[in-house]
Amino acid sequence: MIILDSPLFLVLLAIIPIIVIVKKLSNFSDSGPIRVSSSSIFSGAMIQKGKTKKRFLSLIQYLVIILIVISLSRPQAVQELQEKKIDIVDIVLVIDISSSMLATDFKPNRLEVVKKTAKNFIKQRDGDRLGILVFAGESFIQCPLTIDKDVLLSLMDEISVAQQSYDGTAIGMAIANATNRLRNSESKSKVMILLSDGSNNAGELDPSTAADLAKQFNIKIYTIGAGTNDDVSFIPGRGYIRNEIDEESLKNIATQTGGQYFRATNSKALEEIYSRINELERTEVEIKTYTQYKDFFGWFLIPALFLTVGGNILERYYFRKRL
Repeated sequence: MIILDSPLFLVLLAIIPIIVIVKKLSNFSDSGPIRVSSSSIFSGAMIQKGKTKKRFLSLIQYLVIILIVISLSRPQAVQELQEKKIDIVDIVLVIDISSSMLATDFKPNRLEVVKKTAKNFIKQRDGDRLGILVFAGESFIQCPLTIDKDVLLSLMDEISVAQQSYDGTAIGMAIANATNRLRNSESKSKVMILLSDGSNNAGELDPSTAADLAKQFNIKIYTIGAGTNDDVSFIPGRGYIRNEIDEESLKNIATQTGGQYFRATNSKALEEIYSRINELERTEVEIKTYTQYKDFFGWFLIPALFLTVGGNILERYYFRKRL
């Protein structure tokens, strides 16, 4: 966008019509009878050349005035520049895949509902790096931190319940493994979302010690207990199992690391919990706007200078010789 920094100087353009009027009045007052011995001294061609020269030099003078006035008004190009700073969030989804996740209190079962809800969560995170860690008696990285949503969604679909030899609930080891993935992150916010439907009954590390480790690396842990409030839940092919969500332990993990504990007793509640966490951990975008100015007065002042010099040269040497 082009603006004029000192537009009041444009008033000086009124000088041009004043000069024209003054010149006409001057020519009128100076015009009088000239006595010559022969009228053949001034031919019609000579008179016409004189008028043409005068008009041409006047045109140059007016153009010089216009260019100088425009340069005095300081035309500038204005450009707005934006500097965008994005503080992304690194998030590891820690998901329980022990056999109890096949319970049908969530339809069709807990694990499928968790996968579906987690996929919706992933789709809403723009610009953030996400990873997936699954655990039962042991923990495994399903997907390292990445911004590739297609990879995350595809690997989420591949999650299934752990084999019987790896069954159990090693919450402490899962936190330690996820912490190891996040500890070297340079992101301003490092988050773990841990979902489990049981209590820590496997692994060599207790959840409280693992949470202290995560806290040392400024990792915030949101914990979710999944399962109905009923005493038992049904697993096809296995029968009824006792619901053993260690809410106290999950609450302590969240409190130790500055996170929050949530309880999901049905599919809708689980969706609301992930939506709530999505709102709590938003990517921060800071936009600074700068205005850049570029002066163009030289584009008008320099041509005015050349025209002035050129006009003087023409008047002194070219037109005088021709006439």
